[in-house]
Amino acid sequence: MSGSSKAINFLAVSSSSSSHLCSTKMALAISDELLATFVPIVVYWIYSAFYMSFGSFDNYRLHSKKDEEEKNLVSKANVIKNVLFQQTIQSTLAIVLYRVIGNEGGGASKSQPNSITVMAGQFIIAMFVLDTWQYFMHRYFNHKKFLYRRFHSHHHKLVVPYAFGAIYNHPLEAFVFDIIGGALSYSISGMSPRTSMYFFSFATIKSVDDHCGVWLPGNLFHIFFNNNSAYHDVHHYLYGGKYNFSQPFFVMWDRIMGTYMPYSLEKRAEGGFEARPIKRAK
Repeated sequence: MSGSSKAINFLAVSSSSSSHLCSTKMALAISDELLATFVPIVVYWIYSAFYMSFGSFDNYRLHSKKDEEEKNLVSKANVIKNVLFQQTIQSTLAIVLYRVIGNEGGGASKSQPNSITVMAGQFIIAMFVLDTWQYFMHRYFNHKKFLYRRFHSHHHKLVVPYAFGAIYNHPLEAFVFDIIGGALSYSISGMSPRTSMYFFSFATIKSVDDHCGVWLPGNLFHIFFNNNSAYHDVHHYLYGGKYNFSQPFFVMWDRIMGTYMPYSLEKRAEGGFEARPIKRAK
């Protein structure tokens, strides 16, 4: 083989290697968006499975197993089908939205993670935005008879909520609450796709926890958040159309808007706990 042929072959191999490297870099460039889309879904089912393992522990339940079986208006099989359908729609739209919004993480490149301080600030902003959006949408869907009857009543078929039913919703409601709310919190906070993976995984865990139907001793969410499984149980089980609309993090909007229903946690004679409102609805 002549020297020129060797040179040509070398250049060809180098070009091929460069193309492969570019392709790899492109794949890596979209990996954060894909992780932010699918990691929260995996987290949803793992954390739900953890809580469902406590299903037979009557000493920790907010409702008896009998109540769950008799009062809920939808089967667990249908709940699973609905949730998987929601997650399919949400993941498809999320990929599109990440492309459209395309945050660079507050000025940092996508390959360079933000500092802990910046991420913490973005978390706080995103939490406030998501709480604000979901409070007013949640309240509106409860108060408007047509919206409640046609859409939000699907979620309240789970009179006694449980972990993997956290996002059991009508698809349109899921779009309004979760897709739009998530897009707003992501874009306004300026977080990067990598940071959003942590944020939406955290929000997913919090939502599952709020619907778990279990009061587990030492649960950090119960220690640091007044908005917890017992607080949300009051909304589901007792005064769904009038009180405790705040979700998923704080209770500030309920307090500001006069829809806050405090409760006391009492032990049931047959085991477990009961969230009893301190004041009665008018």
